[in-house]
Amino acid sequence: MKPSKPSHQARGSRSHGSAPRRAPQDQGWDPVAAWYDKLVGEAGSDYHRHVILPAALRMLAAREGESVIDICCGQGVLAGPLLETGIARFTGVDASPRLIAAAKSRHGKNPRVSFVTADVCQPGQWADGSHDAAACLMAVHDVPDVAAMFAQMAAALKPGGRALMVMMHPCFRIPRQTHWGWDADQKIQYRRIDRYGTPLEISVTTHPGKGSGEQTLFHHRPLSALLNTMGSAGFAVTACEELYSHRRSQGSGPFSKAEHRAAEEIPLFIALKAVKLPQA
Repeated sequence: MKPSKPSHQARGSRSHGSAPRRAPQDQGWDPVAAWYDKLVGEAGSDYHRHVILPAALRMLAAREGESVIDICCGQGVLAGPLLETGIARFTGVDASPRLIAAAKSRHGKNPRVSFVTADVCQPGQWADGSHDAAACLMAVHDVPDVAAMFAQMAAALKPGGRALMVMMHPCFRIPRQTHWGWDADQKIQYRRIDRYGTPLEISVTTHPGKGSGEQTLFHHRPLSALLNTMGSAGFAVTACEELYSHRRSQGSGPFSKAEHRAAEEIPLFIALKAVKLPQA
């Protein structure tokens, strides 16, 4: 079998378009909160546990006594691992009241934790310049106005504060525009890229095959556009890691060998670490 593709909806609840239409006040991924909470749960999905969270904790390098804010926190999957590092304060912000309620049910009794229901693209009291570090895991591609989100993330940080974004790799993981292929002559599994350079909004069904009609929007942007938008918000990228699948084929033969090689060579996610410039 081919290396499994992660859900396009990982880490939802951004302020973004979704079907069916919502009330004027954007509530992020509220319409699909139950599905998403079941998918990710308290400890994270398979990819969270083995790939995303280890990289995020390593790159963010949170230190004892620091204050960390999680932008588009969902059900708070990052809270537990960060609290184990000894940070003094964890703040999670998300547009979905249902996902914030799930986060509070798991971590709300901890005096070092607070969760805020808010649109991360709009100014708020949470963006008060008091945090040492910020994270945004698997959410950048779910936000329509990423420039506004980066601006509010920068506003939440102290000068020199660190920020970490982990997202679907924009060069290789675009819904309906990237695919696995098999070259029978060379016996290799390859990644076919149909479109990349044009920003795209792509509807993604959250329950494929069930006919529920619930969808989210995936916002594809070329890597250069993301980097330039981060720069405009006052961030300077200091580190980058491309993250690969931990899954491996259990079979044998040319297909398994090719799948194993593809899993090692073609990344699923990209992690960008940045610092807030003093003048931002």
